[in-house]
Amino acid sequence: MDPNATMPPHERPRQGRDFIARHGETVFNAAKRLQGEAAHTPLTRAGFAQADEMGRALRAELGAKPALTLWSSPTGRALQTLAVIAEHLELDWHETKTDSRLVEIGMGGWGGRYYADVIAEAGPVFDPASGLLLSAPDGERYPAIAARVGGWARDTAGDAGDRLVIMHGISSRVLRGVLTFAPDVPGFDAPALRGLPQGSVVEIHGGVERIVHLGTGGGGA
Repeated sequence: MDPNATMPPHERPRQGRDFIARHGETVFNAAKRLQGEAAHTPLTRAGFAQADEMGRALRAELGAKPALTLWSSPTGRALQTLAVIAEHLELDWHETKTDSRLVEIGMGGWGGRYYADVIAEAGPVFDPASGLLLSAPDGERYPAIAARVGGWARDTAGDAGDRLVIMHGISSRVLRGVLTFAPDVPGFDAPALRGLPQGSVVEIHGGVERIVHLGTGGGGA
């Protein structure tokens, strides 16, 4: 008997594969500014090169015109990244579905500021044990991120077949944690898998993660 059969539908792994990708480097990343949920921060040349790398890796993995549903955060940097990848896969970018629940962590009053200035004022902005980004006192907390990305996962659990999801450094870590049923990170009250460089792609199938392509970008958000 399938052990998943007795689980509630929203707690079962999806039948299809989820390819989750982190967007390429942006002008905020290059300038070392806290990007967070900023709507439109364009890719740099390095960011476009990372999108090309992901496109080539997915083309090698899936071939031309794969049966993929395209999902993206509605931010410009995610949609730009997806446009390049879709070209490699010979898929129609215009068929992309977007959902605001896939956006990056809300940084509150630190959004848009330089890392160095915030660190000088408030101390470290990354948790040394987990590498998770900390937000301003008025920013978004990790249980809220898990609730929104988990809500998207539950609402779309019935999607047929494979999907490609383009999103962000922190929110993708939490979604990957949700989809692999990972335990909460101590002190954060939410699941999150390890951080990956910009331009990385993973596959999650049956609750198990596999790295498809490890990007060449940096960290941050």
